[in-house]
Amino acid sequence: MYKALLLAAAVPALTIPTPTQLDTRQAAPFQQEMSAWDAGAVSAYPIHSSCNATQRAQIAAGLNETILLADHAKQHVLRWGNSSELYQKYFGELPPYEVIGALDIIVNGDKSGVLFRCDNPDGNCQQAGWAGHWRGSNATSETVICDLSYQRRRWLSSMCGLGYTVADSPTNTFWASDLMHRLYHIPAVGGGYIEHWIETYEDALTFATNGSTTNTHDSDVLQYFALDAYAYDIAVPGRGCTGSESAAPAQAQSSTSATPSASAASSASSVPAVPAATSASPSASQVASQTSSAPAEHEAHEV
Repeated sequence: MYKALLLAAAVPALTIPTPTQLDTRQAAPFQQEMSAWDAGAVSAYPIHSSCNATQRAQIAAGLNETILLADHAKQHVLRWGNSSELYQKYFGELPPYEVIGALDIIVNGDKSGVLFRCDNPDGNCQQAGWAGHWRGSNATSETVICDLSYQRRRWLSSMCGLGYTVADSPTNTFWASDLMHRLYHIPAVGGGYIEHWIETYEDALTFATNGSTTNTHDSDVLQYFALDAYAYDIAVPGRGCTGSESAAPAQAQSSTSATPSASAASSASSVPAVPAATSASPSASQVASQTSSAPAEHEAHEV
């Protein structure tokens, strides 16, 4: 009996964790700070500090309208797919997925790797007729907006007014379409994949009729489509302002309207307007980037 007592006394007592200690141990693995999956995302197109308050306000408003224009065109395709006559006019029978993506990257893509500036670092704004340019190999992420842009660009509220038509007016009539074109030049947006191969409205329709596979990632065709969709669905619903199609292929002239085909719907009046819910206001400040004094590489200046 005494031996049993001695053995029991020799065994150390077990320590039972208190509830507080158990809670601490169980919580420890989950107390690490976790970053949001999209940490560091840039949701507004940056505008360089070289732009004064007036320039900044107009560029920011123009970018807002670029997003509005691209988003409505995307919504049109999401609603009707490739069954609308408007879609088929510009893209033929091609699947709609590439068009949707090319428009959506303007709206929802990360906006880092893009910079709009006003200080004319390459001297090109001094040349007659230059309203802006992509800086090309001097700074592939940068676009310069020259003073002529503020004099010539219009707002989407004037769509189909002042003699404007999709077919007969320049695609850069509006801030929205002009900046869309400029964004596609930038690798972070166009990726070197969205380029432009056509030169005119008639070219866009001819390429579509001939079954071209480049139209769905041609920046000029995307502009024409977005402008036509906005004119028909939003600016003057059910009518739009397509303009002259005298030089268009016969297949593309079957209807001058942009209504969805009969198989898609009996009337285009049901096409919803897209709300202007996305903001593209500029960042408060932007660190000046390194520039080159060499002439900027460009494809064509936009007047």
